[in-house]
Amino acid sequence: MRVLDLDLDFFLADCCPLAPLGGRPELLGHEPWAEEEVRAFLEERCHLSRTRKTPGRLYETHDGSLRFWDEQIKAGALTPPFEVHHIDAHSDLGIGKPGPDFVLQSVLSQHPSRRADLARYYDSVQLDEANYLLFALGFRWVSALVNVRNPRSRPDIPAKIALQDEQGSYRALLLRSPVSALFEGVNGKEPVVPFAVYADWREYAAPGPFDFVTAARSPRYAPAAADALFEVIREYVEEM
Repeated sequence: MRVLDLDLDFFLADCCPLAPLGGRPELLGHEPWAEEEVRAFLEERCHLSRTRKTPGRLYETHDGSLRFWDEQIKAGALTPPFEVHHIDAHSDLGIGKPGPDFVLQSVLSQHPSRRADLARYYDSVQLDEANYLLFALGFRWVSALVNVRNPRSRPDIPAKIALQDEQGSYRALLLRSPVSALFEGVNGKEPVVPFAVYADWREYAAPGPFDFVTAARSPRYAPAAADALFEVIREYVEEM
């Protein structure tokens, strides 16, 4: 199965500095794409259609995608591991605080069948919109990950989980730690997840339609003027 995971900050002229809680970034330098450019990307690159909408949901913050996947897995509608196409100015793999170590140590030490305890991670303030994809990898939900980035995205992929080829291009992700190695006899080895990064979105085209789509407004990462594009995205989603 294949899921599309969109963030509004992808459709900006440049990445925004993180705004304070309750605030929005300034518009100058972070202008949103024109509506027709967004529609062309969604239709031509992602195979979305306004007449044949893709089931999914829209959220304020991007960790809503993880909650949606959890809900659909429990409902039997989404079967892990599945392919994730992450269209976002950020990797959401935990480069900032609290960093990747909690997943690498505490999550990977658990049996895979007990890892996806989202409520506990929220209660302990470990899971957020900047690291939810790292948790999805730790849960072994992801069979392959594609990150289509804003042309001006800053480096934010944690080196400790990335495998690169001789030219420095990303080829896979592998979550591992000394603690996880101790539990391999019970948990098995962590999977190597194919990983493709597109710095230039014009080189990207999804291989086919998606089973589900999620989208995040991410208000602290996008100026208020971009909200009109969030409503454009909504036109392609059969909200569940």
